[in-house]
Amino acid sequence: MHRVVALVRPVQSTFELGCAAEVFGTKRAGVPQYYEFEVCTETPGQVPTSGGYTMYVPQGLSALESADTVIIPGWLPVEVPLSARVRRALLRAHTRGARLVTICSGVFALARTGLLDGRSATTHWARAEQLRREFPRVSVESDRLYVDHGDVATSGGAGAGIDLCLHLVRQDHGAAHAALIARHMVLPPHREGGQVQYAPPQPPGDALDGLLEWAGERLGTPLSVDDLAAHLGVSPRTMARRFADRLGTSPGAWLLSRRVAAARTLLEETDLPVEAIATRVGLTSAVNLRRRFRDQVGTTPGAYRRAFRVL
Repeated sequence: MHRVVALVRPVQSTFELGCAAEVFGTKRAGVPQYYEFEVCTETPGQVPTSGGYTMYVPQGLSALESADTVIIPGWLPVEVPLSARVRRALLRAHTRGARLVTICSGVFALARTGLLDGRSATTHWARAEQLRREFPRVSVESDRLYVDHGDVATSGGAGAGIDLCLHLVRQDHGAAHAALIARHMVLPPHREGGQVQYAPPQPPGDALDGLLEWAGERLGTPLSVDDLAAHLGVSPRTMARRFADRLGTSPGAWLLSRRVAAARTLLEETDLPVEAIATRVGLTSAVNLRRRFRDQVGTTPGAYRRAFRVL
């Protein structure tokens, strides 16, 4: 049984702790239980929470000594330093082979161990600049939902913490089991870590109005980036700049993500052959769909469909 231990501190975010507890600790009828979930804190006893109540945490840092995964579900205020005891406990766990995972602001605690130096990490987009300033040796990727290095993993805002936890389940026990948990939680089975955390607000008068809907209705056609630009009556370069300003991505990447998203829906909801789905979403062939699908979703169309068939 894989032992997951969350390290909490006052004042603990209830939602961020709940993200980990829901994925790793909640028992559900008909769902195999592969994880043991526990909570610890530096000073056992009453721990205030952001929900206005206190929770009793009887376990101290010794709980980290046998953890397979250690989760830091937020760290507020982010300026609070690590005590020598907590730092030693985290470093010992990592040296022993435990996986260290952070949700949202928890990355500030992990960064103070030095384990993120020279590596990429993410956090909530509103905290990204502060993380860069305080830890210049960390490569902050604020446009990612989560970053997983295997031994350490970080996530963006609290909701992205759920995505990271489900991703870890996929790594540990496969896509079908992760999809089963996600279905019970009424969540998408998988969001790529590289997905942008949020879409920047649309600039006033932006000429993308109507283009996304227009293109979305024509995914089955051989629609190109030049076609999108022609529909707006602008150059491809101008359109690329507007996409970057509004959506934080390129026209080509957006169009491909829409095609793959449409393929996912058809795989979930229909029995259409993969070749037919490829044609319907504008990816021309089953070979092309499989390649693009694996790049974006991390699995094959067939495996993705089978994951939903077990639910």
